[in-house]
Amino acid sequence: MQKKRWRKVAIMRKVLTSAIAAIALVALLYVHVEFPASEVTKLPDKLPTQHESSYQKLSRERSWIQELAPPHLPKAPLAARKLDVANRNGSLDKLWKPPPNRDYVPCVAASPLYTSPPESRGYLLVHANGGLNQMRAGICDMVAVARIINATLVIPELDKRSLWQDSSNFSDVFDEDHFINSLGNDVNVVKKLPKELASATKAVKHFRSWSGVDYYEEEIARLWDEYQIIRAAKSDSRLANNNLPPDIQKLRCRACYAALRFAPKIEAMGKMLVDRMRSYGPYIALHLRFEKDMLAFSGCTHDLSPEEAEELKAIRENTTWWKVKDIDPVEQRSKGYCPLTPREVGLFLSALGFPSNTPIYIAAGEIYGGDSHMSDLLLRYPLLMKKEKLASIEELEPFVNHASQLAALDYIVSVESDIFIPTYSGNMARAVEGHRRFLGHRKTISPDRRTLVRLFDKIDQGTMKEGKNLSNRIIEIHKKRQGSPRKRKGPISGTKGTDRFRSEEAFYVNPLPDCLCRKELSYTNNSHTIRELR
Repeated sequence: MQKKRWRKVAIMRKVLTSAIAAIALVALLYVHVEFPASEVTKLPDKLPTQHESSYQKLSRERSWIQELAPPHLPKAPLAARKLDVANRNGSLDKLWKPPPNRDYVPCVAASPLYTSPPESRGYLLVHANGGLNQMRAGICDMVAVARIINATLVIPELDKRSLWQDSSNFSDVFDEDHFINSLGNDVNVVKKLPKELASATKAVKHFRSWSGVDYYEEEIARLWDEYQIIRAAKSDSRLANNNLPPDIQKLRCRACYAALRFAPKIEAMGKMLVDRMRSYGPYIALHLRFEKDMLAFSGCTHDLSPEEAEELKAIRENTTWWKVKDIDPVEQRSKGYCPLTPREVGLFLSALGFPSNTPIYIAAGEIYGGDSHMSDLLLRYPLLMKKEKLASIEELEPFVNHASQLAALDYIVSVESDIFIPTYSGNMARAVEGHRRFLGHRKTISPDRRTLVRLFDKIDQGTMKEGKNLSNRIIEIHKKRQGSPRKRKGPISGTKGTDRFRSEEAFYVNPLPDCLCRKELSYTNNSHTIRELR
């Protein structure tokens, strides 16, 4: 009897051992599916030098942005697709739901009084200055200026001398023929000056910032009496945001959102990146402005080492056209003037309720400090994507060393995203937000940086913990910061002169009411008409 009893105990032990081994194996397989080892890799230890080839540069930068899956796979891995299904259930639906657009739709058609372009009085040459989005807005403004002063617009020259050192011409970034044809009823546009005027004397003019129609019709148009060619030395912020004729405002929108289309190769590549992001489900486009130039310019050093802070200070001091040299980084951050750090972005997204399997597209250049600053965000959200992760080196090769073209790809993926989140209110953030408003008020969450850094500091000081209390506060703060329809903000009360215009919300950040109207269906005898409401 005792032998039988020991035999049963031995059998039981074997069964239990096998069961435990099976459970352990399943657990290991589960962990492998959730967090593949290939996903967490290292960033480069140093910045690329100017002498590296584009292939070497891309190869070395693919550290934390290494491919999660081969770029030609049309669908996400099975595990990611299952996670996407789970994301769509319950309260998570609210996270992805766009704000109500209150039936606002684009209304950019010209009024009955608008005519074809009047006889041209001369040619307008334009030097579009700044980065991609600064140039975009400036070019659209110059279309309107050409209309106001009865000029033939010569295809603008893109900035090749700025910080980005991009040699791209207009046709490399934008669809030149489409631009010319789309504006046929508004402005005469030509690719080059006529040969007989190539050596003609030009009136080189810095147009006054934020000017209205009177300035251009009187002071600038007067130059036609002596010159056949007027050259605009700069294009950014040359036209007022408000108080312009409705037809001029609508023309700005037609130029920006219809005529100024990216070059076919950029459009095709952008669409491919969007499709590959969508294979992982709904995605966030995160404009993570934690880049060397931004941090050096703004003087923001939170979460940086003393050596990194000194490097940025040296860059600022040696950049002659940056006027402000001495900046208090603590004061700068407390006022909300600093971009959120990658770590702060992770805290923010977690507090809003986004689960760790949320696909996130990083719309940015090289993140300053690399792995040392991306690790916290990567631990919270492993599905971080970039161009270099979604596409092969060969696919990206035509765009490498062309900052404007690479920025255009990020622009397309950001405009088409389910949610757009900018960590700093720069030119790209403003341009993408405005475009998304124009396309139906797609969800754009604008972090309240000033309030957020106070909450994050409390976490660091140990006076507040991550959890429901923090989450409720951050959700409440951002309920009305998600891109819902509202009229463009005017100047800050009490400001005067240039500061008054500077404080206004930019036209391309929010084209309402000029280019968006509410539609109301009125039904009469089984038919209906559409009535525009302002």
